Amino acid sequence: MSSRMAGSILLRHAGKRLFAAAAASPTAAARPSLLAGADGVPAVMVRLMSTSSSPAAAAAATPPQKAKEEAAKDGGDKKAVVINSYWGIEQTNKLMREDGTEWKWTCFRPWETYTADTSIDLTRHHEPKTMLDKIAYWTVKSLRFPTDVFFQRRYGCRAMMLETVAAVPGMVGGMLLHLRSLRRFEQSGGWIRALLEEAENERMHLMTFMEVAKPRWYERALVIAVQGVFFNAYFLGYLLSPKFAHRVVGYLEEEAIHSYTEYLKDLEVGKIDNVPAPAIAIDYWRLPANATLKDVVTVVRADEAHHRDVNHFASDIHCQGMQLKESPAPIGYH
Repeated sequence: MSSRMAGSILLRHAGKRLFAAAAASPTAAARPSLLAGADGVPAVMVRLMSTSSSPAAAAAATPPQKAKEEAAKDGGDKKAVVINSYWGIEQTNKLMREDGTEWKWTCFRPWETYTADTSIDLTRHHEPKTMLDKIAYWTVKSLRFPTDVFFQRRYGCRAMMLETVAAVPGMVGGMLLHLRSLRRFEQSGGWIRALLEEAENERMHLMTFMEVAKPRWYERALVIAVQGVFFNAYFLGYLLSPKFAHRVVGYLEEEAIHSYTEYLKDLEVGKIDNVPAPAIAIDYWRLPANATLKDVVTVVRADEAHHRDVNHFASDIHCQGMQLKESPAPIGYH
């Protein structure tokens, strides 16, 4: 007979007597049983079930401080966020405008707003003379044709598409200059910040026109395709020739000025409704409360003119055989 069979026969005969004796003994009833749980469940099963404890048992085992934190997280005091309190980065004070009202934007802060300089010369143009300049000029001109065919005079959607492209060069140039500065242990002359400022400014243009023109699904798909192609092309172009890359952006900004001028013409003659300006534009450019879409397009066009100057200037620095770091960057020029 195997030991397993012998053990089962012994447990069958002795188990009843053992459990009966434990139940009949007064002293056994008075003290906790080693074989039975509090509800008459065998202790072995209680041991096995202890890994999935009840809520009451979990609450009893939870330290008081931890219980308070969990209670606050479940619906108590919302300010008692443990991780924010621990790291010390919780925003406690609300930002206020100069007139005492609460600042509602988190994508930019009151000290990042400005009044656009609309007195800038919009007719300034860089005449392409070198072969590199001519290639850059005609590259941009060739890109304008499919844009005119696709959008025609739907300038709201056209502006939205334009800004998704215009926000790329500053980010790419700033990123590559940043990496160059790290590799060579050298300063950038402020050009990293200047180019990132340009990218952020162009992105705010996009956030504004998103309130004016709601893109269709195929326009969103076109943005993804164009951005993917343009980002990689400009990345390679900047690696090969920064002066060519900046010249391309300078000519792109010239085309943007032309497009926004045509946009303003349609607004003035009534072909496009001169609706109230989006709230984000009023706060970002410090426009009056009764500003209209025409005012928004005017300040955006001024921004593009400043970006035109900055990129043509950057290309001129390279054309003269110097690095950008050798000339102070026009930070905050727009």
